[in-house]
Amino acid sequence: MSNTVSAFSEDQVSRLTGLTVGQLRSWNRTGFIQPEYLNKGARTFSRIYSFRDLLRLRILNQLRNVYRVPMHELRRVSKELEHLGDEKWTSQRLWVLNRRVVFEEPESSRKREIASKQYIAEIPLSVVTSDARSDISKMNQRDDVAGEIVKKRQLHSSEEVFSGTRIPVTAIEGYIEAGFDDSEILRRFPTLLSEDIDAARARHDHKGAA
Repeated sequence: MSNTVSAFSEDQVSRLTGLTVGQLRSWNRTGFIQPEYLNKGARTFSRIYSFRDLLRLRILNQLRNVYRVPMHELRRVSKELEHLGDEKWTSQRLWVLNRRVVFEEPESSRKREIASKQYIAEIPLSVVTSDARSDISKMNQRDDVAGEIVKKRQLHSSEEVFSGTRIPVTAIEGYIEAGFDDSEILRRFPTLLSEDIDAARARHDHKGAA
């Protein structure tokens, strides 16, 4: 776990989970799943998700977007598993049957629906997700020119981003202005490189001198 990136931007979480940014924001707004970190110092990217958040959201993507479990069922399940705290989606193996979430009772090894508490006789579908660490490693690979700032149409309202990423330069300037050092920014945005931070800092300093 110590070698795994521990903080992810909203865009990175969307890429690593399959959830849309709209779903992430809706779940954050309603309190269903909220990011563990809230950066109040930066003007952009205030929603920072932890590795634990990422694992939960990968499970929820399978349940919601692959097996089409309704939101009202997910909310009922969440309430029934409230006693497990933050581990309620990741501490046990889950199944889906007829768009209902199923788990195996520890004491009886029988499968039952979590929300309705009804036992089932049919064979449910197992909820399986790919390895998160492998996907993070693939996401971090960049073949672009480090430190290059580009502007692409239909990407963040055509504002400038770092080449090979979807991260706005203004977002990193906000972190720099808030006093974050390079290592902390790179920890929060693992797809960035030191050259990217240097480019953002140079542009930020240039603006300050102008």
